[in-house]
Amino acid sequence: MARVEITERAFADLERLFEFMATKDPPRARLQILSIRRAFEVLADHPLLGRTAEDGRREMVLSRGRSGYIAKYRWLPAEDVVLILAVRHQLEAGYLED
Repeated sequence: MARVEITERAFADLERLFEFMATKDPPRARLQILSIRRAFEVLADHPLLGRTAEDGRREMVLSRGRSGYIAKYRWLPAEDVVLILAVRHQLEAGYLED
């Protein structure tokens, strides 16, 4: 089982997403973020679950109803670590500071 680590950038993304959702529905925002964090833990057992992306990175689509989120990550097999690099809403054009 791999260890899952969240970078500072990805953590900042989660905070940004939470703050945006919390302005409309704080309880739902909390549930959304918890759901995203639980999805990260699935990568501990299945690090190749996401689709292949650029430069050896991977992307995991996290569906939530009609839309969802995308997490960019990298699996480091030598260290058995899944490194969460960034998170964005599916409707966002791209990752911030990509």
